[in-house]
Amino acid sequence: MNELTDWLADPVPSRFPYSAVTAEFHRVGKHFVPDQTLKSLALARERLASQAPAGGDEAERLLLDRFLDTALDKWDGRYDYPTYTSLSVLGLPTADDGAAAARAARTTRDRLTVQLLADLLRFELSAAQGRTDWLPQMRPDARLVEKRHRLAIRVAKPALARLGHGGLLTAAEPADQAAQLWEFVEGELLDRHERDVLRLSMLPVYTSHDEHMFIRVLQTFETTFALLALSIRTAIGCLDEARTQDAAGHLKAAETVLSESAPLFSLLATMQVESFRTFREFTDGASAIQSRNYKLVESLCRVPDQDRLDSPAYRSTPEVRMRILAGQPTLDEACSAALADERFGAQDRELLTTAMLGFAGALRRWRQTHYRIAVRMLGTRSGTGSTEGTPYLSSVRKIPVFRSVAEAPEAADTTDPANEGEAAA
Repeated sequence: MNELTDWLADPVPSRFPYSAVTAEFHRVGKHFVPDQTLKSLALARERLASQAPAGGDEAERLLLDRFLDTALDKWDGRYDYPTYTSLSVLGLPTADDGAAAARAARTTRDRLTVQLLADLLRFELSAAQGRTDWLPQMRPDARLVEKRHRLAIRVAKPALARLGHGGLLTAAEPADQAAQLWEFVEGELLDRHERDVLRLSMLPVYTSHDEHMFIRVLQTFETTFALLALSIRTAIGCLDEARTQDAAGHLKAAETVLSESAPLFSLLATMQVESFRTFREFTDGASAIQSRNYKLVESLCRVPDQDRLDSPAYRSTPEVRMRILAGQPTLDEACSAALADERFGAQDRELLTTAMLGFAGALRRWRQTHYRIAVRMLGTRSGTGSTEGTPYLSSVRKIPVFRSVAEAPEAADTTDPANEGEAAA
């Protein structure tokens, strides 16, 4: 790592040797990076922290700090789901960004969704065409690759349309559409910062091909749930000000993007089970139960029951649990108050109830499909990070989203996520 040694002699953030460092991580997987490399990166972090910020380099410093935080998680003994998925590098919106940020956050979500999926497809194309030797273990066959193309494109299309590029994918074959999408993203939908973020947010733990897809799908889900948390928080504020139509609009937008993300589960179902079980041996300590964004969405919908609040689900996200204990407002409470408020007429009540039930239904379907894909991949095994796995997800899918509106019971769902949505793909 001569490049890193040279950088330490003159530690300018904008000249950090990202390419050399990521190449070393990619060569063996994060779990197997040599100690000497990690020691040098830890020293780089110390040098960065001791430097006085220079004018104009704040963004470069922040990106480098976030990258080092992710790269050194195992070295520091704090490896978890947020660092595995490089969430700090992605720089997602937060629930506290405020109502004025909600509309821009939708565009950010759509851009990042398209970028992440285009990069997923780029890697699948490169591997299938023999243009990369990265992550060489257990390459998928042509049938699986084609299926991945179709499903990833299906999720990307609505976001692409909202960005004003709905007619972009004109090719007839899925592989050709995948190539079109990446060519567009690389040429027009990535500024310099976004290009760096896309490159630096991929640090697999091993060398299995399918882990690339796994990480990009998790990141895409997190991108959506970050928007959901902000949308629900904004809807609460709208109801506090008796702006029912605006609140319903935010909930409808949240329902839409959550429903659009459903084919991601079918995409995950193309993951080769043996490949997943191989690389997950090196992800111990990281589990989706640690997803802050999902817990924020759930807890902003309504206050969790005490047994759930005291369960590993919220103990695994202590900052979210503290928000709840501090009295975080919820949509359920705001809805109850609105339905009892004379300022809200019959039309407002119907509009609000419809929006609440629509979002609740989308979230419950998401939970159900999550459970089914976990059963497919894990069976009765424990979850990643020594969590309870499928029994936990089975109980979670039955939790009511709201109490203020009567949710209809879900019909029994036995659809195989491996085939879900294929007719429309």
